[in-house]
Amino acid sequence: MLVSIIPKLDSEVSVPRPQWLRAPAPAGENYRELKDLIGRLRLHTVCESAACPNVGECWNHRTATFMILGNVCTRRCGFCAVEKGAPLPVDYDEPQRVAEAVAAMGLKFAVITSVNRDDREDGGAELFALVIRAIRERVAGCGIEVLIPDFQGSRAAVETVMEAAPDVLNHNTETVPRLYRQVRLGARYERSLDVLAYAKQVAPRTPTKSGLMLGLGETAAEVLGVMRDLRAHHVDVLTLGQYLRPSPRHLPIVRYVTPEEFGDFRAAGYEMGFAHVESGPLVRSSYHASHAVDR
Repeated sequence: MLVSIIPKLDSEVSVPRPQWLRAPAPAGENYRELKDLIGRLRLHTVCESAACPNVGECWNHRTATFMILGNVCTRRCGFCAVEKGAPLPVDYDEPQRVAEAVAAMGLKFAVITSVNRDDREDGGAELFALVIRAIRERVAGCGIEVLIPDFQGSRAAVETVMEAAPDVLNHNTETVPRLYRQVRLGARYERSLDVLAYAKQVAPRTPTKSGLMLGLGETAAEVLGVMRDLRAHHVDVLTLGQYLRPSPRHLPIVRYVTPEEFGDFRAAGYEMGFAHVESGPLVRSSYHASHAVDR
């Protein structure tokens, strides 16, 4: 049964983190090897920069989400652990180093994301396209998902990315419209929906994907409303996960959503027509990314 009322955002949860949210500590030979590789190639991953709880599991399975365009974001979203401030210079050698890492890891599916680059007219779309093409040239047959920012609504930027032919186009709505001003500074809900819809318009056969964090004060009815909006904008794949507070400076956790509730949202997503739904406490936007394409 979906809970319809959740406390206000300004009331932080005081109960201990439940057992279902305990991920194994990063360790293992594959983890150490990937950490060394990322460091040697001077790359960034959202796994580390955003303090993802699944870094141990994913890296030991030799999967990682590369974060291009530096590790300093031009926006100050209240949920995100990525450093904020003046952006770094664009590194045009980065696409080749990402492709080298994909080849060295033996990846069959790569996920590429970035910080927000509101300092650039195209929001960084050019670099996304260059990375996609570099991976295609270096690793034949490797699937590629791109998790893009909203490019401040630039349709030309969306076209630049889609013309490079990613296998999946992901853009996260992150939360419900009512909480945008607290959670996603500088973003607009309608703009995110337009980015997803326009990507599908440009490349109708390319799956589109979006995700939300739960536990920030949204109601179940609001979550279901966003899910319906995403389907109305032809989004194919959905991810739902629990928000985890990176530090005391970030937005508080209002509530821990139970695995049973995540299961109810998953079932509702399939009823709405999503081709694939990843819904669970530790799910993140690129978690089991290749499964969506397989399905």
